Amino acid sequence: MAIDAKLLEILACPQDHGPLLYVPDELLYNPRLKVAYPIEAGLPVLLADHARPVDGAEHERILASAQQ
Repeated sequence: MAIDAKLLEILACPQDHGPLLYVPDELLYNPRLKVAYPIEAGLPVLLADHARPVDGAEHERILASAQQ
């Protein structure tokens, strides 16, 4: 299930309040902090304690597959 484009425009990282990159049906990503937020049952979980750190290789994979 895709997240509505209008919703993506207003979603922001709970840590730095900046924009997020969207990897459909997988995650929302903050490339500035290198943290990923899960999407569970089609809903983004934008809680700082649910964010997970992303290493360099995964960072590159996410950037390549994210919708800008």
